[in-house]
Amino acid sequence: MTIGSVVGAYIPLLWGDSALSLSSVILSAVGGFVGIWVGFKLGN
Repeated sequence: MTIGSVVGAYIPLLWGDSALSLSSVILSAVGGFVGIWVGFKLGN
């Protein structure tokens, strides 16, 4: 989850947006959910 959140928050920096922008917060949440899903799939 942590890795997904960090990667999700970093993506907007690639197109010049701030790390504290709304898109960064949203993508951080999406990355966290993806991280949880990947961890669940790897655990099974």
